[in-house]
Amino acid sequence: MKSALTRAALGALATAAAVLALAQPASAAAFDIVYDCEADTPLGSENLSLNQSVEASAPATVAPGGSLDVVVDPGPNQVPSEAAGYDIKEIHSFTLKVPVPTNATLAGVTLTGGSGLGPNPPTWSEDAGVVTVTFSGPIAGGASFELPTVTATLTAGASGTITSSLYGSSYDDAGLRFTAVVSTFIGDISAPTACFPNPNPTLTTTTIA
Repeated sequence: MKSALTRAALGALATAAAVLALAQPASAAAFDIVYDCEADTPLGSENLSLNQSVEASAPATVAPGGSLDVVVDPGPNQVPSEAAGYDIKEIHSFTLKVPVPTNATLAGVTLTGGSGLGPNPPTWSEDAGVVTVTFSGPIAGGASFELPTVTATLTAGASGTITSSLYGSSYDDAGLRFTAVVSTFIGDISAPTACFPNPNPTLTTTTIA
């Protein structure tokens, strides 16, 4: 017969195992995001697509009022060397938006990694439930770069699910903006560009339980 001490020890181990299982983050999921973009140029509007791979992860479950991290890790990318038959000299003045999920409040954001983004490190701000990551560049046409990993630390609400995604639903409500400097037959022109993810997938889902 098991002693009371043995039963207590086994019970404690089972409880610890259950807690650890709940705390384990879900495996990172990979996505190929397609941004639908429109560049505003003196020669008229130009439409283009930009592809960006990302890995996203978050805990499968979180306790009501508990803390969790949602991590979005963009993969390496490359600035196109030409668009609409014109050479791209550089791109600069980037803003990337990520909405704060419903059923959660934002406690903070950490930006790590990233490369080839210019001399000034990226910064972030939050307004009206949207986190905006900003960096000035420039990045030369044809150059490789990598956006920083965005870790959003959240506090869970009382119930429901916490789902994360990217921001943007149209050119007017863009989730990604930058300015491209393009060489044309009339000289160098600046083309402010607005993009949104199309489609915009759900990156992570966490159940409050």
